Amino acid sequence: METNTIVIDNFMAFTIGIMVYFSGRLLTQRIGFLREYNVPEPVTGGILASLLALALFLGFGIELEFEMDIRDLLLIYFFTTIGLNARFSDLVKGGKPLLILLVITLSYIFFQDLIGVTVAQLMGLPVAMGLLTGSASLMGGHGTAIAWAPEIAANHGVPNALELGVASATLGLIIASLLGGPIAKFLMARHKISGNLDEELTVGTTYDKEATETLSHVSFMNVLFVVHVAIILGYILNEAVTELGIRLPLFVTCLFVGILMSNTIPLIFKKLRWPAHTPSLAMFSEFSLGLFIAMSLMGMQLWAVASLAGPLVILLGMQALVATLFIVFVFFRLMGSNYQSVVLSAGFTGVLLGATPTAIANMTAVTKSHGPAPTAFIILPLVGAFFVDLTNAFVIQFFLS
Repeated sequence: METNTIVIDNFMAFTIGIMVYFSGRLLTQRIGFLREYNVPEPVTGGILASLLALALFLGFGIELEFEMDIRDLLLIYFFTTIGLNARFSDLVKGGKPLLILLVITLSYIFFQDLIGVTVAQLMGLPVAMGLLTGSASLMGGHGTAIAWAPEIAANHGVPNALELGVASATLGLIIASLLGGPIAKFLMARHKISGNLDEELTVGTTYDKEATETLSHVSFMNVLFVVHVAIILGYILNEAVTELGIRLPLFVTCLFVGILMSNTIPLIFKKLRWPAHTPSLAMFSEFSLGLFIAMSLMGMQLWAVASLAGPLVILLGMQALVATLFIVFVFFRLMGSNYQSVVLSAGFTGVLLGATPTAIANMTAVTKSHGPAPTAFIILPLVGAFFVDLTNAFVIQFFLS
């Protein structure tokens, strides 16, 4: 069949992303088990949109390709809001959990690649294929998979490394989005754990308060201005550390700047109306994250995965099984066996199998239904967005050599 590629520009992609988000929200409101199992609203809409795109491709040979510049900006927006909501008191409180989470995460990178390499060898596949379905695409996400694909294709016997890496990252994103909520529900039911809906959320609003929450245009503009100042300073910091030979994603430096601003400016200017822990910032945070996830999933080209389906199902299926067992029986207990551990378990599913935004989306879905866990929203992005990328490069190089 002859294919016809339709490129959808940034404005239309942004508009369609909003439609996709609302479709997921409508389905979540209408279908009880989606709320019960804490499936994020943008995941529902995004998967539905990607299936419709697949139907267009299979039925009419129409290939949709979205420009995603606005999506990438939404990611920076989101992590900046996380930083602005961070308090040093929460970081101090999260000191021990942060250290434990860091050790577990960095250790699992090596373990994940060991699983991938072992299964690939048992199937008679190249070792590098196990890496591409391990930390290179799962914990590393699309960016890491794309970055390593040329070397693996040229030197390690996997000529379709790019397609394999992107396909693994794409399917990992879906698996992580669908597993996080049910894992949280299982842990809460098994250990009789409950959250506190009376406390204030730092990301999003609870389902029962969503209809009555009011905002003003002034408070929202205040949030937007502070976020933009933080991003500008984050960009300057990113340029500075790049000059020192340290490469960090822009959203990481924006996250750090947000933390510094929220823990210094309100102390110096005590009468200043700072947006941290306000409904406006919570709404802006959820808007950025939800639309980022919706646009990411709606842009998946599922037809590109079909030719790699056989090996991917086995390799990713094993990774998902081991990750689930590890989270339920090891991670949850090491993190304290409490409500925060439940929220972190939902998020850690995203870290292991998807990406940090997926992890935050999973945690947001749980907290919207059961109450906040502010420390979890501070320590997991720090570990998932910063330390993972640095360690992953060394581990992948170790296995390749």
